[in-house]
Amino acid sequence: MDWHARLGSKLVSVEEAVGHVRSGDSVGCSPYTTSPLTLCEGLKAHGRKGGLEGVRVEHLAALCSWTEPEFRGVFRLLDNYATPPNREACHSGDTDYLPIGLWRSHELPDGLTREPDFFFVPVSPPDENGNCSYGTGVWMSPTLVRGAKTVVAEIQEDFIRTGGENSVHVDEIDWFVEGQAPPPPPIAPPSDEEVSQVEAICTTVAVELVNDGDTLQMGVGTVSASLGRFLDFRNDLGIQTELVTGGIADLVANGNVTGARKSVHPGKVVGSALVAMPREELMQIHENPVFELYDFGYTDDLRRLIQLENFVTVNNAMVVDLTGQISAEAFDHRPYTGVGGQTVFMLAGAYSPGGKSVSVVPSSSLPSNGSGRVSRIVPVLAPGTPVTVPRTYVDYVVTEFGAAELRGKTVQQRARSLCEIAHPDFRDELQDHAKRLYGA
Repeated sequence: MDWHARLGSKLVSVEEAVGHVRSGDSVGCSPYTTSPLTLCEGLKAHGRKGGLEGVRVEHLAALCSWTEPEFRGVFRLLDNYATPPNREACHSGDTDYLPIGLWRSHELPDGLTREPDFFFVPVSPPDENGNCSYGTGVWMSPTLVRGAKTVVAEIQEDFIRTGGENSVHVDEIDWFVEGQAPPPPPIAPPSDEEVSQVEAICTTVAVELVNDGDTLQMGVGTVSASLGRFLDFRNDLGIQTELVTGGIADLVANGNVTGARKSVHPGKVVGSALVAMPREELMQIHENPVFELYDFGYTDDLRRLIQLENFVTVNNAMVVDLTGQISAEAFDHRPYTGVGGQTVFMLAGAYSPGGKSVSVVPSSSLPSNGSGRVSRIVPVLAPGTPVTVPRTYVDYVVTEFGAAELRGKTVQQRARSLCEIAHPDFRDELQDHAKRLYGA
């Protein structure tokens, strides 16, 4: 039976589905790479027609804009991740920015609406048993499907299927619409310097800090998300993560990743979403029993993560001070990204017997405003800069100039080690600051 017929009267137009939203309602949306863009654009069109006021949109890491001037007073966005479409509005206070660092299994963090009026989510067409897939991202969808008063799903015909909690039955969904395939995200090609930085940092991590049999978590940042491409000489690795990044499918196919020594979910690659990978890699994962996607609160629950042994967690930093404090979400008081699960994973890596928490960061960068090269290792964090990972949970910091081991080191030793892996243009200045501030 064709899936259109299987859905019957539950399949409606976008206009009818979003037309049920009223002023003052709360609308949750599946986040980031599985943003329900068809429904989001439909709701915005509904808002343009007039009559809607004060609609609360809770769209984490939103990949569509809710903050155009025409929607002032119509929608109020709550977000935990300052993505490009809404970043300026976040800086100006025109969105509600919610820093989230604590997750519990199958619970929404405080600050999110546990029973929203609507939940918008993309899913695959139903199979013969009426089960749909959340595709490449489970995120908080199982929890929100249970809690929302009305669930509206948009069908994405190319969605893959995995194991874990990546399934929802048509009976749990109130309305369906046909989704339009989202456009590919604009991706600026990396510069030659960025490529060389990634290669040097990932090679150092893979060779010096990862051992055969380790279980790994890799964050979504430019450097950390690339690590999978550098691990093809390692054996018996495991993956227990939030976001499964590119290169992992090949490592599974080639036998580098087996999960045989994992103390949680042995033999499985576990995450909440698949990101930063081409279609060909997604098809390697489709219906592959090794891959399991779970609710975000399950994958990021610290109580589960600290059960892992030899757990190596690798995450991007935006800026690091000379004592090892990490900000991965802002350069000053203005959010640039968000916390995600970095804090809990780094804590788990530092806690794990045989494990490590690793922050990776290019030593310097060239801002797009043409202001000249800046160091990503700084004497102290700028006023208002949030600390994503306290220095007490950072074991290593790695730049393209090497790895600084911080675990068990004094403040003076930390400062000297971080000066050694800073960009050469800034080392003398940083050493002067280290001596003045810490006697290093």
